[in-house]
Amino acid sequence: MSEPTPARRPIRELPDELISQIAAGEVVERPASVVRELVDNALDSGASQITVRLMAGGVRLISVEDDGCGILPDELPIALKRHATSKIGSLTDLESVATMGFRGEALAAINSIADCALLSRATGQNHAYLLEGQTGELKPVARALGTTVEVKELFFSTPARRKFLKTDATEQAHCVEAVRRHALARPDVGFAIWADGKLVEQWRRCGERNSLPALEQRLADVLGSEFVERSVWVDFSTSAAPGRPDYAPVIKVWGRAGIPDAARARSDQQFCYVNGRFVRDKVITHAGRSAYEDVLHGQRQPVYALYVEIDPTRVDVNVHPTKIEVRFRDSREVHQAVRHAVEAALAAPRAGQAPQQPSQMPLTSERPLHTEAPHVYEQNKPLAQTSYAQAAMHFEAPVGHRVSDLGALWQISQPPVSDSSPPPPSWASVPVPEVQPAPAPTRPEAPLPEGDWPLGRAIGQLKGIYILAENAQGLVLVDMHAAHERIVYERLKTQWAATQAPTNGAAASALPSQPLLIPATFAATPLEVATAEAHTATLQLLGLDITPFSGKTLAVRAVPSTLAQGDAVELARSVLAELGQHEASTVIARAHNELLGTMACHGAVRANRRLSLEEMNALLRQMEATERSDQCNHGRPTWRQMSLRELDALFMRGR
Repeated sequence: MSEPTPARRPIRELPDELISQIAAGEVVERPASVVRELVDNALDSGASQITVRLMAGGVRLISVEDDGCGILPDELPIALKRHATSKIGSLTDLESVATMGFRGEALAAINSIADCALLSRATGQNHAYLLEGQTGELKPVARALGTTVEVKELFFSTPARRKFLKTDATEQAHCVEAVRRHALARPDVGFAIWADGKLVEQWRRCGERNSLPALEQRLADVLGSEFVERSVWVDFSTSAAPGRPDYAPVIKVWGRAGIPDAARARSDQQFCYVNGRFVRDKVITHAGRSAYEDVLHGQRQPVYALYVEIDPTRVDVNVHPTKIEVRFRDSREVHQAVRHAVEAALAAPRAGQAPQQPSQMPLTSERPLHTEAPHVYEQNKPLAQTSYAQAAMHFEAPVGHRVSDLGALWQISQPPVSDSSPPPPSWASVPVPEVQPAPAPTRPEAPLPEGDWPLGRAIGQLKGIYILAENAQGLVLVDMHAAHERIVYERLKTQWAATQAPTNGAAASALPSQPLLIPATFAATPLEVATAEAHTATLQLLGLDITPFSGKTLAVRAVPSTLAQGDAVELARSVLAELGQHEASTVIARAHNELLGTMACHGAVRANRRLSLEEMNALLRQMEATERSDQCNHGRPTWRQMSLRELDALFMRGR
């Protein structure tokens, strides 16, 4: 029996009310969406104080009050119409948006699904005017300069949407989080949040928007003083490309990045802003995570608050109705800027210097966020060698294995390898051209006092694993293998970069590869096949030979020598996934670093190796001068400080 032919439906225009409700479904997901849109408008009006009032988690009432420039009475009815805005007027304005709002959809969308009212007094007006959204009635009322938007009974016209909302407490928490994100970007604006008649959050105005002390104070107020104490300042800028006067991508990145010890199990403390707008961007998130690759353990997530300033014409904010997603014209330069900024901030070992405060930063107290002036490109600066005690370590070693330079990893002294010990990676035997060592630091006239050594003076060794040292704060415990592993790893990275840098047009050499006796084949997706064909040269640099076996099958014919015993298919899939998402240069650098980390682990001093006090002190001085020496290559801490107060508490002294 044949199915009946469906009746033909005529094509007709949708009514304006239904169009507005469809648009509202994209803009307004929950009460927090309304709060975000209204606070955006308040900030665009030049407000210095914003008050948000909630009832029943924002479902019964959302009121946002500001002291901005206000809205003229004849513009109030227009404000509630679809696609009505004061932010843009042409395509040129849309391509260089500098305001928080610009789409002209929020108020109209909110008014279509809730009982909305606008109360505003504009600059130069004797009194305010109240506009009822449902009736369109306009009447004079009393109010100070500014605007109040009241949204009552959210989703009253679409009751099915209200059923998808969570509890009042959950919706209130999302509303508070929306204001919190705005507060982190605008220390020049005060925020207050009232819920059911009670003040739940308040962040007072800290100073000028461009003031670094004000930003630090706001970060401490919103995220807590512990975040500021366990983070480092980030400040980085790029300049115009040399020889390209027409190309000037000035990118500025600043904020605070949490130290590795402050990492969390979740990524809920990662705040990224582009031109003052909170965004969730894969490019910035990946760049931030990449900067922590060598210092985070396992799947721990870093914490940070990063602010990216870029020419508005080089970023598209008109990607999603919620304006939380952006698209960069050149995502690679943004990725590199963010990664270099965070890496440079994390590079300086905390053991080698005191924490910097904003007043100690080499910056002015105030600086413009939007500027066209070129900035000097800031490279990672090598740490200054401050004393003769930071010279290379000298380990006592069996005859024929004694060395005087930690950089010669593959020759470093360690106990004789037993038959049960795993063999070192084959790549370690590859000859590397000798690198000229840095000139030895000159001995100062007056040696650095022992009390000024951040990691103190070695006093002994525990179980052949830990070094005990005494400094001004108390006791320092050092995992000597982890610490030496980081020192060696950083040396290897420096030497590898020097020896592999292309010279006279010659390409960098590829990693040694091991051909497979039987190629490993696997069913590949069309994207994996396309990636393998497009990145053949990159795969060869990584020691991989991946070729199409058929239209839907790839064959792995060679793998890096050091990974010959691993799963070739899993390795191929992971590398192809990386190449499909990120720049080839980033993937190559990551692969090199992983292999160098393996070499450093095998080359570092082993546990149960007895060191003299001179060798222990030499290791401590090396830690103070080596970048990222607070964590080993696998993200584990290399040293811990125990203060006298903590030691006294163990023995109940002073009680």
